[in-house]
Amino acid sequence: MDIILKNVKKKDFPVLKSLAKSLGFEIIEKKVKPYDPDFVQEILEAEQSIKDGKGIAIRTEDLWK
Repeated sequence: MDIILKNVKKKDFPVLKSLAKSLGFEIIEKKVKPYDPDFVQEILEAEQSIKDGKGIAIRTEDLWK
C-alpha cells in the first residue's frame, strides 16, 4: 500500500520521516518541478526582449487576417 502526504509543513517533515523510519517504512521523496528550467528561461528572455522594445505589436482584429 502506498501513502502519499501532500502539503507537509517543513517543521513537521522530520517528525513524520522519523516515525516512518522507526516503523520500517520506505521513504521516497519526490520534489515536483512544475516547469522545465529551459522553458522558464526562454519565457524570461522573451519578456525581457519585449521590455527592451524588440517585440512586435499586433492588434487583436488583425490576428485572423
